[in-house]
Parts: sequence; structure tokens; C-alpha cells
Amino acid sequence: MILYHGSNVVVEEPRIIQPDRRLDFGSGFYLTSSKEQAQRWAELTTLRRGSGQELVSEFEIDGSVFSNLRVLKFDSASVEWLKYVNNNRNVPTFTDDFDVVIGPVANDRTMPVLRLYFAGAYTEEEAIRRLLPQKLKDQYAFRSNIAIEALRFKGVDEL
Repeated sequence: MILYHGSNVVVEEPRIIQPDRRLDFGSGFYLTSSKEQAQRWAELTTLRRGSGQELVSEFEIDGSVFSNLRVLKFDSASVEWLKYVNNNRNVPTFTDDFDVVIGPVANDRTMPVLRLYFAGAYTEEEAIRRLLPQKLKDQYAFRSNIAIEALRFKGVDEL
């Protein structure tokens, strides 16, 4: 399986860095199966940091390693996914012990819906109803060193 990571620097040796903001699936090294999504992340990261170059690092992982890891997978935006994203973004004390979390990515288009849900303006059901038509891309959060060790750097594309 090929996964992509968008950044403003080449990432040959991924590692878990505490982010300066709360992310959907908590601290981890984030990838996607969508090269287009990784390119968007590269653009946003370069813009936000004001330095570097828009780059997409490519990684390969043998999908069978997931059977040896603690994996949480959300197949689509669901109430469970929504609660998990809410916990990671809004509950500073929230923790769990998953090595990898896989599921839809909350992006610029989804944030208005999520903000209204977080504020209590939308019920879980209403938020999901509004999110499902958006055809959300996926994200893979590699959240432990054992999970990261399964990744093999394949190269980098400049945008």
C-alpha cells in the first residue's frame, strides 16, 4: 500500500511530534492514500510555516502489518468518528492506546459543520447528514514508534 505525506520539508524518517494544534486523531505522523490530499496538506503547511517548499513524501507499508498493531478504523463519517474527532480536538486530557487510526479527514470544507457540532448547534445526526455528501478523503495517523517503523520511504515529489 502506498501512502503520502504532504509537508514543507522532505520527510524520510517520520516521527511523532507534538503538534501546535489539536488534530483529528491526536498526535501522530499523518498520511493519506490520496496524493491530491497530500498535495493540499503540503500547500497548507508551507503557507502556514512561511518557509520551505511544497513536497509530498511517499511511503510504502505492507497492509498485513496492521494485524499486529492496535488499529482503530472508521470507514466513513459516523457518530463514533465524530465523537473521536471531538475528543481529540476539544478534550485536552483525552488519550487512548491505538498505534494507527484510519478514517475520514476533517478538512476546510468540513470545519464549519464540525464547529457548529462542537458548539452544540448541530446534533450528531445532523452533523453526519451534512458531512456524508462531501466525499471525505482518508487519513492514517501513525501514533506509535512501532507503527512508524513499518513505513518505508520511497521518494519525494516536488509540487
